[in-house]
Amino acid sequence: MPAAIATHRFRKARTLPREPAPDSTLALLREGYGFIRNRCRRHDSDLFAARLLLSPVICMSGAEAARHFYDGHRFTRRHALPPTSFALIQDHGSVMVLDGAAHLARKAMFLSLVGEEALQRLAGLAERHWREAVSGWARKDTVVLLDEAHRVLTAAVCEWVGLPLGPTEVDARAREFAAMIDGTGAVGPRNWRGHLYRARTERWVRKVIDEIRSGRRDVPPGAARTIAEHQDADGQRLDRTVAGVELINVLRPTVANARYIVFAAMALHDHPHQRAALADGGEAAERFTDEVRRFYPFIPFIGGRVRAPFHFGGHDFREGEWVLMDLYGTNRDPRLWHEPERFDPDRFARETIDPFNMVSHGAGSARDGHRCPGEGITRILLRTLSRQLAATRYTVPPQDLTLDLAHVPARPRSGFVMRAVHAP
Repeated sequence: MPAAIATHRFRKARTLPREPAPDSTLALLREGYGFIRNRCRRHDSDLFAARLLLSPVICMSGAEAARHFYDGHRFTRRHALPPTSFALIQDHGSVMVLDGAAHLARKAMFLSLVGEEALQRLAGLAERHWREAVSGWARKDTVVLLDEAHRVLTAAVCEWVGLPLGPTEVDARAREFAAMIDGTGAVGPRNWRGHLYRARTERWVRKVIDEIRSGRRDVPPGAARTIAEHQDADGQRLDRTVAGVELINVLRPTVANARYIVFAAMALHDHPHQRAALADGGEAAERFTDEVRRFYPFIPFIGGRVRAPFHFGGHDFREGEWVLMDLYGTNRDPRLWHEPERFDPDRFARETIDPFNMVSHGAGSARDGHRCPGEGITRILLRTLSRQLAATRYTVPPQDLTLDLAHVPARPRSGFVMRAVHAP
């Protein structure tokens, strides 16, 4: 067992540390992904108290914190994020804000969509659309990978759910999904733009749901039909607005994996020897995929409200208390990972992923808790398209590849520009 794991200990202060600032919202906006991790280190504690948006909050980090946050349905996701961000991530009536039996019934619907056969079909569609896109990139002087990956994934996932799009519509839907994703962690114009584009997408998906239910649109088996026909725990079909929200909750997060594709490109740019490992496939490709998910910034933290009082880390959590769980910091916790600031896929030959140390998509069980049911989608798409990327020939011109951790969700400033692209 690696030393970093063998010496793991829970950091507990004698009394719950408190941030001295009357409100830390500006610090959160300034530090982004590092906000919770920085303060846990400063206080030498996995928990601390602060105020954000003028409201008291408990922030926590680490595997033991993740175990308590995700295990036993201690938390609800309702009223746990600012409304302007929440409406872009999930929105009201979605699976994320359900609890108990209602949550499990809705989660079962999502899990039914991501069996191995369905995931392999999605991977095949993504690979086909990638190859078609690369043939077009070869005719351009430069391409921005983030923008192109949005288009590839939009085309693939819409076809996968049963709603294939023409080229013009792919461009329009990709812009909508990209705006929603980019606006999630923002305040001001970037967030407003995300809401504007989400309204367009909502009108489209509600129309799709109505057409499927009325028989005016014949769709093959897949997510669109499943969601339109799903009966919830109460035996009733979903309200058309909620059904539309849940369809978006399949489409938008899948397109959000464009950032992981860009992160894979950055990893290959910084570590070109990884191309050979990806070409070999098998465990080497799996390790590369997992290290991209661990190393690069995706979701910074997740919010929850305490459902029932409990005691942890010297603090009595009260019903309704607001809590933020640090995902980015946990994925880079030196007590869990050896040299966590180093990109090293081979670590997974030595270190073990468990449900509470690799938390890019949440912790615990997807079937019984709030871990994201789309984790399998991310893994198979990242593995498939990373291999395609490694086989594609291109050059990387001088550009600003800085990852600004205050920009949530993070992306390289240039979007990763590629030049002289040629198909393998």
